[in-house]
Amino acid sequence: MNSAINEKSTLFAIRVIKFCRYLVSTKAERLLTNQLLRSGTSIGANVRESINAASKKDFINKMTIALKEANETEYWLELLFKTDTITEQEFSSINSDCKELVKLLVSIVKTSKNSIPE
Repeated sequence: MNSAINEKSTLFAIRVIKFCRYLVSTKAERLLTNQLLRSGTSIGANVRESINAASKKDFINKMTIALKEANETEYWLELLFKTDTITEQEFSSINSDCKELVKLLVSIVKTSKNSIPE
């Protein structure tokens, strides 16, 4: 298991939880915040599930789901920014972490797919 992705996705989930707490307490944007909380924490949950994957294909599936959740998280962050719910500084900071996760997950999925014989 790639411990870097496990650690980064867990730290990102913690950051998302704290960020959503802040948003709910200060911005009152619950709908988008709830979506962000769900997708942002799901990344790490799927990465963690991949640790005990039943097969290489199951591992790839879990990591692909994590990648999809990371992409969804980027979407919710963009909406929060474009609706002036969060500042450009808040958006840039957390979105850069999300983009880093996306890049790692893309790399893991591609490498894993390439290692399966056809």
